Amino acid sequence: MLTLLHTSPVHVPVFDALRDEDSPGTVLRHLVHPDLLDRAREEGPEAVGTAVRDVLATAAGEGAAAILCTCSTIGAVAEEAAVAVGVPVLRVDRPMAAAAVAAGSRVTVLATVQSTLRPTADLIAEEAARADSKVSVVTRVVPGAWDLFEAGDQEGCDDAVATAVRAARREAFPGGDGERADAIVLAQASMASAAERVGDGAAVDDGAEAGDGPVGDAAAGGSGPDGPGADGAEVGGCGTNASGADDVRSPYGIVLSSPRLGLRAAVRQLTGTA
Repeated sequence: MLTLLHTSPVHVPVFDALRDEDSPGTVLRHLVHPDLLDRAREEGPEAVGTAVRDVLATAAGEGAAAILCTCSTIGAVAEEAAVAVGVPVLRVDRPMAAAAVAAGSRVTVLATVQSTLRPTADLIAEEAARADSKVSVVTRVVPGAWDLFEAGDQEGCDDAVATAVRAARREAFPGGDGERADAIVLAQASMASAAERVGDGAAVDDGAEAGDGPVGDAAAGGSGPDGPGADGAEVGGCGTNASGADDVRSPYGIVLSSPRLGLRAAVRQLTGTA
């Protein structure tokens, strides 16, 4: 059984639908704990480390063979708890971060809440170090998008995010000598539905067409007894991209979202094909 830890109930039908499309027959169990995100936003992700570990330990004790955390803000503390709980714990955005690194050296991260920016930037740094690549990251909050999401206006939230994506794709990347971002990362699972609204000729990678290629190979594993851990290195390093940049590189700013990529990696972990 694959257990998913969410901080919003809106993610439950999204991941069920993705499971039905990609991995029918896989048993999912959903745990929803909005309080974890509320506290993490106020006090920082580290403040919920013990609470997250307790939730994960209970899930493992109730039969979870692997756990997928779908909240980017608390993803790192969830991964860190893997050894203590005894089952692989994956964060939904790690495959997306690997895809961003594979896309090129200029990455723009968009989020609807401030608390997600640092964890996502840190994750991209880890994947850059893993791939022995040099990556520059800029982060931005989409104004007003979270308020719309909390009010139940998903369409309004998606429109705000899509507008921010179009702006990020068209403008020069800071310090990039006039070049544009190679990848636009939608940092939260709740932003994924905005990708289809971007238009503007945007290339979108939500994993729908991906198999076990470079992206999957770069980030199939999680953290825990059976999965690779993170390097914890800062953005930097040098050399060629070890995760297959040429296969997903786009000069127009590929738009990346996490749910399908993350669920696919978790299912591979569950079935032992990671």
